[in-house]
Amino acid sequence: MPYRTPWSARHKAVTAGLPHNLSTSFTEPLSNEELIKLSVERGDQDIVDAYYNHSLEYTPNGGSYDIREEIANLYGSEICADNIVVFAGGQVAIQTAAITLLDESTHSITFTPGYQSVQEAPIHAGSEVTKIKLYPENNWQINPEKVKEAIRPDTKYISFNEPYNPAGTLMKANCQSELVNLAKKNDIYILSDEVYRLLEHDASDRLPAMADIYSKGISAVTMSKPWGGCGITIGWLAFQELALRQKLIDTMYFHTACPSRASEIQGIMTLRASDQILAKNMKIIRHNIKLLDQFIKKYSDFFEWIRPNAGAICYMKFKGPLSSDELGAELGRVGISIKPSYVFSENSTYDSDYFRVGFGEKVFPKALEVLTQFVEENKNMWCA
Repeated sequence: MPYRTPWSARHKAVTAGLPHNLSTSFTEPLSNEELIKLSVERGDQDIVDAYYNHSLEYTPNGGSYDIREEIANLYGSEICADNIVVFAGGQVAIQTAAITLLDESTHSITFTPGYQSVQEAPIHAGSEVTKIKLYPENNWQINPEKVKEAIRPDTKYISFNEPYNPAGTLMKANCQSELVNLAKKNDIYILSDEVYRLLEHDASDRLPAMADIYSKGISAVTMSKPWGGCGITIGWLAFQELALRQKLIDTMYFHTACPSRASEIQGIMTLRASDQILAKNMKIIRHNIKLLDQFIKKYSDFFEWIRPNAGAICYMKFKGPLSSDELGAELGRVGISIKPSYVFSENSTYDSDYFRVGFGEKVFPKALEVLTQFVEENKNMWCA
């Protein structure tokens, strides 16, 4: 397909080097020192030694057995190491899944606004795509009836992001069940981007992984969101259909063929410390969302949201006289980065007042203070 500029490229050009970042999507970044300390504290010296002494030879295409085995522990009995393919990050995993399963003869269904790769990876694979709009009036929920109406005889793929980026909302369990039933009935793969799974604000809301509940379901995950392992650059696909494994590996041969062994070992360290890391990150998220609650309440004349219940992001509406594009430019001039709606939808007007805020880091309160100061300085002009 022809070259397509990433929607976020424009945002990065505006916000490069800004000191106050409200546009991140990950949780508090890990350090290698922290990983090693956690490993030593639990008596896991072997993995530390492996990190310092590992060979620099190629790893197997699709990831080494030990990290795949560690990842499989996140899932149920249907998923073992052979049901996991590891990639150099989540981005390439999403692209590889689409290119493996789709071509010009197929039709796919995606949802907007949303993460561009989830929406457009099927387009990169040559598939015709129907994008179904999600609305704040429906709490950004997918409507299974709209999906049913969009299904055609050549529909082979449904791709969505749950918990949902950019709003941080979570699909209802009955909605997930209805989508799976529709896919089963029509022999459709479901790619579920689950990068914010395990960051539900109430763990009882957690949905089962798509790879666990559907034989043609694929769960896409990256270490950057729940665990803050951005620089580890490890992502994966989990699935039940074993025949899919070699197809994915054959496709990734022409992309990033294998992850680094250092990244794999860091990934193993992270997963073995998962409970501690998730507890730390959820504490940060809960603290920061309380600050956002106060901000929204204080400035309700200018901002509103569907309050997030998963992840470290929200999609906020600005009710003042600027679009989110214009607001982003104004904030950029005073050193604040947000992600306007154009990063999540193409040529859309109904969500043009929305922007995404990330609140997964310890530095968030300071950035929010600067935003608050900006609002105080401009609120009278906005009311004029």
